[in-house]
Amino acid sequence: MEQETVSKNFIERIIEKDLAEGHCETVKTRFPPEPNGYLHIGHAKSILLNYGLAKEYGGKFNLRFDDTNPTKEKTEFVESIRADVEWLGADFEDRMFFASDYFPRMYEAAVCLIKKGDAYVSDLSADEIRETRGTLTEAGKEDPGRSRSVEENLQLFEEMKDGKYEDGTKVLRARIDMASPNMNMRDPVIYRVAHMTHHNTGDKWCVYPMYDFAHPIEDAIEGITHSICTLEFEDHRPLYDWVLIHAEFKKTEEDAPKQIEFAKMYLTNVVTGKRYIKRLVEEGIVDGWDDPRLVSIAGLKRRGFTPESIRKFVSLCGVSKSDNSVDYAMLEYCIREDLKMTRPRMMAVLDPVKVIIDNYPEGQTEELTIVNNMENPDLGSHTLKFGRELYIEREDFMEEPPKKYFRLYPGNEVRLMQAYYVTCTGFEKDADGNITEIHCTYDPATKGGDSPDGRKVKGTIHWISAADAIPAEVRLYENIVDEALGVYNEDGSLNLNPNSLTVRSHAWVDPALAGAKAYESFQFVRQGFFCVDAKDSKEGALVFNRIVSLKSSFKLPTANEGKQ
Repeated sequence: MEQETVSKNFIERIIEKDLAEGHCETVKTRFPPEPNGYLHIGHAKSILLNYGLAKEYGGKFNLRFDDTNPTKEKTEFVESIRADVEWLGADFEDRMFFASDYFPRMYEAAVCLIKKGDAYVSDLSADEIRETRGTLTEAGKEDPGRSRSVEENLQLFEEMKDGKYEDGTKVLRARIDMASPNMNMRDPVIYRVAHMTHHNTGDKWCVYPMYDFAHPIEDAIEGITHSICTLEFEDHRPLYDWVLIHAEFKKTEEDAPKQIEFAKMYLTNVVTGKRYIKRLVEEGIVDGWDDPRLVSIAGLKRRGFTPESIRKFVSLCGVSKSDNSVDYAMLEYCIREDLKMTRPRMMAVLDPVKVIIDNYPEGQTEELTIVNNMENPDLGSHTLKFGRELYIEREDFMEEPPKKYFRLYPGNEVRLMQAYYVTCTGFEKDADGNITEIHCTYDPATKGGDSPDGRKVKGTIHWISAADAIPAEVRLYENIVDEALGVYNEDGSLNLNPNSLTVRSHAWVDPALAGAKAYESFQFVRQGFFCVDAKDSKEGALVFNRIVSLKSSFKLPTANEGKQ
């Protein structure tokens, strides 16, 4: 039998070449978030890609916080990121590190550069450095600090560390090439003065390394072999290698660590930018970073997405060197596929109206057997009581229905799901014209939902016994931005959807759900998949979030789509 050939993506091909040529013996990757916010679906791709590569080649995967900017970082974000990575199943074992743990080594590396004449202290302000940097067609102007002696630079840099200078008055720059066609190589700033309290090191330091200097050193210290990052860092790769070579962490560009760039994953019609999400949180438009309308990992988890569904989604997206947009419907497809065969189907009425079966004996109830999942018999069944008074969805009754409306209306017969045929005989309204009660009769011979005389009905509706149903709040979500008008307005603000959250505060659900716990998910018949809200749901006051509706127009890509 011919063995199937597995197509490798470009990163796998690079790794296999490096292993074959001896540039590394084992593979070691990392996920390096800055703890300045919660992670989103785009980060999930990076997490699972880095972890997956390490696992594929029998290597190791690290979680490392790039905490070199104390102005925006919080312990809250550290804890949330760790929880997200663990929830996704990316096992970093005992290897959780902080860039701030390496501050002494980074300082030593900066001193090494100064001693070699590869770095100097500058007195220019940030604006002056920007103004003298040049353009894509014109070289930059040399910093006056370039002419300082090694001894003077060493003394000034030590004084920076000792807190003798105010923020913004001095920086350390790498001495590279002010005429380089790559703007990142025009004597970049590698250290700045910042008198700020750090979440991990407190007030021990008042100088902090810049990301482009710190990141390659962190990789080298941890023995990372392949530093996987997104395409916006492609122009930074020469600086990544320059730092490692000149600070004597490696000898050539081919040596590890090696930076490799891949395309970001852009999800259509969603908000992923941290500054936008932060604004939504701070302005109270959403219920925190874990609001189920957000595609933060915490928000997706709270809404009811599973790690398996996100792993499937990332796998379908593939790995590419070209930017591409992914339809949000594909993420919904993945969660439907994960849940449809594994979750019980329960009766739940979200917008109830009462039905009274006038010819059903008062005080009588009977237990009906409800199959938990018609497609998966292994999930078994449970019993649901049936009685004279029921609740059905308000939309399942119309006083004057249009053509091809097959649900309940005066004179029409429908099937109550897995119960009986009922015929509407009348209804009652309140003073405002709202339907308050619907009156029906039932046919006792149709128990189970079939008629022995062979007559057929076109409509089947779900129901819940008024005497036994338990109350719940149900939250229905739409995209937080208006898909028809686009994510952003012309001024850059978010084009918010005023109908992104609908709350059904008087829903009735199957009594079998009384003990449902946080994050447990179910299919509500005809309504979609729902999850117990982990923040607001309490015993006796259940709250359910709709994860996703039942139907979608999304089609799975063909075998070759998404793999590059």
